[in-house]
Amino acid sequence: MANTTENRIPIDDLLVFHQLARSLTSSFDLDAILRTILVHMERFIEAEMWTLLMLDEARQELYYALAAGGEEAVLRDLRVKVGEGAAGWVVQHGETLIVPEAENDPRLNDGNPVKARNVRSVIAMPLRGRKGVQGVIEILNPRPDQLTDYTIAFLHILADHAAIAIENAHDVARIQQLTITDDTTGLFNVRHLYEVLRRELVRCAPVGLPLSLAFLDLDRFKLVNDIHGHLVGSELLAHTGKRLQQLSRKQDMCFRYGGDEFVVLMPETDAEEAFVQAAALHRALMETHFRMKNGLELTVSASVGLATYPTDGMTVHAIIGAADARMYGVKADGRGRVYGT
Repeated sequence: MANTTENRIPIDDLLVFHQLARSLTSSFDLDAILRTILVHMERFIEAEMWTLLMLDEARQELYYALAAGGEEAVLRDLRVKVGEGAAGWVVQHGETLIVPEAENDPRLNDGNPVKARNVRSVIAMPLRGRKGVQGVIEILNPRPDQLTDYTIAFLHILADHAAIAIENAHDVARIQQLTITDDTTGLFNVRHLYEVLRRELVRCAPVGLPLSLAFLDLDRFKLVNDIHGHLVGSELLAHTGKRLQQLSRKQDMCFRYGGDEFVVLMPETDAEEAFVQAAALHRALMETHFRMKNGLELTVSASVGLATYPTDGMTVHAIIGAADARMYGVKADGRGRVYGT
């Protein structure tokens, strides 16, 4: 009878581990992975609150990706600096932090956004992958009888597998980003343009929303390559792409179509509004002075053609074709302006 009791709990825990492993390996969606981690943590250990924080490496801060225990809305916009609070300490040291009595522990009182809660005990574990700590699992006020070596060891196993799944999701996201990004400019590429435009047309059609597209071609760009060389030409394309993003509205998307051609996609924008936006963008772009790495200062001119759904076409090729034709109309009529409907 004693052996049966002793074996039953590890088998239950093994099922938790098995289900977690299956869930983590069946998806590369980061949000789904994070929720799976938190759900299984809740099943394994009883506590008042669980939080999962992810590291923003650029800012050296942690943000609350998920929380369970009624605090998700409160914590959503809060950030924890590396080195502050329990989670910040874990990232800084790369070690698990177990505090059975939190009242006088300075690591919990320093920069801890949840310190207003009655925090009596904490388990904070790093999510450590091949490239270092990516986040932290925080368990607040676990049941005292669960702060055992067995529980901590099992949590480490779960955290290690979770870290691998998170890192794999990041790697897949980076690969996917590379497949839709132009190397020279960092803008989306033409393959992604066709996919996004197709998706937008499907979205717009049932509710009758307009959509506009601006096709830009840099004027006499070949002269830049001939006079200054292809390295300067590529650098100028990169500057132009970045400037287009700066000048575009938040809802618009910029693409490098190929060579010295660019596209700005303007969702839910009719022909009149698109012309106003494109004209302002075109004017600001032509007034911009780009400084090259060699100290050279260059400007660009562009010819722009506009097309709007559904007036100028109902398909991806029709919309792009109409904008392209208008752009060539500008080229034939002296360059350097915007031609709309």
